[in-house]
Formats: sequence, C-alpha cells, structure tokens
Amino acid sequence: MTAALLAAAVAASLASGCTTPGGPRDDGRGQAPDSTESTAPSAGSPLAVKIDNVRGARPQTGLDAADIVYAEQVEGGLSRLMAVYATKLPKTIGPVRSARESDLELLRQFNEPTLAFSGAQGKLLPLIDKAPLHAVSPGNDSDAYFRGTDKPTPHNLYLRPQRLLASAPGADALTTGFRYGAPPAGGKAETMRTVRFPAARFTFDWSKDRQRWLVSMDGTPTVTTDGKRVAASTVVVQYVKVRKSQFHDYLGNNTPFTETVGSGTAKVLRDGKAFDAAWKRPTATDGTEFTTNGTPMNFAKGQVWVVFAKA
Repeated sequence: MTAALLAAAVAASLASGCTTPGGPRDDGRGQAPDSTESTAPSAGSPLAVKIDNVRGARPQTGLDAADIVYAEQVEGGLSRLMAVYATKLPKTIGPVRSARESDLELLRQFNEPTLAFSGAQGKLLPLIDKAPLHAVSPGNDSDAYFRGTDKPTPHNLYLRPQRLLASAPGADALTTGFRYGAPPAGGKAETMRTVRFPAARFTFDWSKDRQRWLVSMDGTPTVTTDGKRVAASTVVVQYVKVRKSQFHDYLGNNTPFTETVGSGTAKVLRDGKAFDAAWKRPTATDGTEFTTNGTPMNFAKGQVWVVFAKA
C-alpha cells in the first residue's frame, strides 16, 4: 500500500469511529445505544470530554478553558484529546468524538466524573456502563449536543456543558495528584519540545511574553474557533507503556491501550525549562505523583497538557 493510500485508510478509519464487524459503531453521528445507563454526577466531579483531533476537526472549541488536556495515541498512530473541566465551563466544547478503553483507567483518579463522548466500539460500551463514571452520549442525552455547520460530519458534534453540570465543580475536583507552586531548583533551559506519535506530533514553544507554552499540532499553531492561541502553563511528556488492546476499528486497526497506572519517567516543562522527573500511580484510584531528584515536582498554575509518549 502506498503512503497516500495508507493515509487515506487511516483518515477513513478515524472519521468512521471505532467498531468491529457485526457490532454497533460510532459512525460519527454520535450514536450510542439508548440503553446506556448513567447516574447523576457526584458533587465535586469534573467533566471530561473526548475531543476530535484530526486536521478536519480543527480548530476546536472550548479547548482553552480546560484545566487539563490529555493527548493519547489512537488507531493508525493518530491522536485524540481528553479535556478535563473543573474550574470553568465554556459555552460550547468540541468537536466531540468516541471513547477508548484507556479512558476508563485514566478517569478512575476522579470522583465519578462525567464523560461526554460521541459513542464507542460496540464491545467497549458494556465496560463504560460498568465504570464508576457518569457516561453521557447523544444516545442518552441528546439535548446536550448539537451539530454545527462549520465542519462536515463527523467533525461537527458539539457539547453544551451547562446542560450536564449546573456549574463548574471547582479545583477540588481535580484529584490528579498534581502539585502547584514554585519551581524546583535546576532544570535545563528549553524553548521548544516536540513529541511525535507515528502519525501525529505536538510541539510546545515557550513564549517569554506570555509565560506559556504555545501549542501546535502537526506543525500548525493550535487556535480555538474564536481565534485564541492555546497555551499551557505546564507540559508533561509522560513516558508510558502503549500496548495493543482487545479492540479494533472497522478497518481492523488495533486500538492502542495507554497504561497510566504504574511508574516511569517524564519530562516536565515549565517556566522555559525542562525538568527530568519520575512518575508513580500505584492504583487506578490514585492520582499521579511526579518527583524530581526525589522531591515533589510543582507545576505552574494554569492549564496542564499531558502527552502520553511511548516509553
């Protein structure tokens, strides 16, 4: 298969969502079985939204308001985002796309979070039903979603978060184990860092004027639909095990599983410096502890990006 045909196949796979032959599929219309059970979100529970990240989905909406943005690898070596909101709920978030098995482990660190997603691979839906979270797709709360006219389907499904949460739960809902405060001693001056997936890349450029890391994806500056440049106060490149899962998309591409429980190394970017760090998350219900030279690693106040890179 030529590179052009391979790229076309991968794009078609991501556009069609994740499925297996003979099972329900997320066809980009945000469908999930109406029987998906859900319970009311707990007080102090954050909102996590799966956000489309292929070129056709950009620019995104509401990404700059997230407290944490996780970047994970999906089928074909492409990327997808999970944005977590606790201190602020923007008017609109999206485009919203499908969930993955890795999300369930990642979200266990929060207290019964609300997960907004467009659907999932048919065999994954029962696992989502059993997970300790409030799962909301268009199939069980269509009033919270709408189709925009700015992009073609499936890249135009948007969420009105205020229809899921009455108000932002506050910073106490961010039970990630992240610490904020003054930077540690040491670190190495750094102005740019690129993290590569097989078919995607993230670049973070330090802006001394803004005291932020300006985000670019696949070589293009990341801006929201209202023209705001997405910028992080802290960037974490967390090196993890990425293995095959039991799930595939409809083209037969395996869905990677990103292991976020365990331990390993990381690069933490803040204040124009890079710090060598270690990470540890003993169980799924624990947050992730970052240390440098054996002492806790403080993050800078503001939006945190965590990019899961293959160890």
